[in-house]
Amino acid sequence: MAFLVGVAFAIVWMKDLLAVIMLLGIYGLLSASFFVAMDAVDVAFTEASVGAGISTLLMLVAIALTGRAEHPARHKPLLALAVVIFTGSLLIYGTLDMPYFGLAEAPIHQHVAPRYINDSMQEIGVPNIVTSVLASYRAFDTFGEAVVIFTAGMGVLALLSVARRREDDAKIDLLNIPMHEQHLIPRIVIKMLIPFILLFAFYVQFHGDFGPGGGFQAGVIFAAAIFLYTMLFGMSTAHRVINQSFIQMLAATGVLLYGSVGVVSLLNGKEFFDYSALSADPVGGQHLGILLIELGVGITVASTMVIIFFNFADRKEYPQRKKD
Repeated sequence: MAFLVGVAFAIVWMKDLLAVIMLLGIYGLLSASFFVAMDAVDVAFTEASVGAGISTLLMLVAIALTGRAEHPARHKPLLALAVVIFTGSLLIYGTLDMPYFGLAEAPIHQHVAPRYINDSMQEIGVPNIVTSVLASYRAFDTFGEAVVIFTAGMGVLALLSVARRREDDAKIDLLNIPMHEQHLIPRIVIKMLIPFILLFAFYVQFHGDFGPGGGFQAGVIFAAAIFLYTMLFGMSTAHRVINQSFIQMLAATGVLLYGSVGVVSLLNGKEFFDYSALSADPVGGQHLGILLIELGVGITVASTMVIIFFNFADRKEYPQRKKD
């Protein structure tokens, strides 16, 4: 709590927003260490990669695109405010029937958690209980999360994408002078780190059955490597290397791959996302189904993060052409 108060004072009194972002990144790393201390390593992975990594980079991009003065409001968003208040009231009302936090008699501690802990290994055959819960027991819910991430990326793409003039792409770059032309040490260090970051992303992706990790964490880590590459070589070079249309297709492919697993289960006479329909061995089918849907999640998350980053980074005011 004291740290949050310190960050609040920093935001109010400090003029250097980069220092504030640094404090928020440190807070993300501290939160990740708290989750590790509570044996929630999977959550710590997500907090470190999203809270301290991706969020920090996106805030840096957002600061690069904003000015010091705010444009005057042209209208009062009263309708939007009413919708937010109404939705928030419904959410608060829905929490009134929930049991108190940490209550030992709560249904989740009496029925749900013991079932996962005692029967997960026999039914799913995955040592990591978190993966078995997210990818098998709650596969439909996780599919909804993947669709939400994909929808968010498409929303950013629809709101921020604007028509570009090819001759202007070479003139304007968010990182006007690429880092490799300015600093020798970051160039060498980052170029050495990128392959290891990508390798670690693949490890987290395909080792989530046996240890902490999975598609969500791996996707964000993979996207962070692309962000570092962009910061090192500049936006113009990144656009030539990373095809945006291909990235958008990958985002849709990941969701389609996830949903196709459930469709195959239905076609084989099983319930939606019943992986036992994928193999004669039920446990083997669980392993195959989890592998496929985690791959779909990883592809969707990585592609969506890249779409959001590039659309924010490209949101730069182009100079007006001189009138003839």
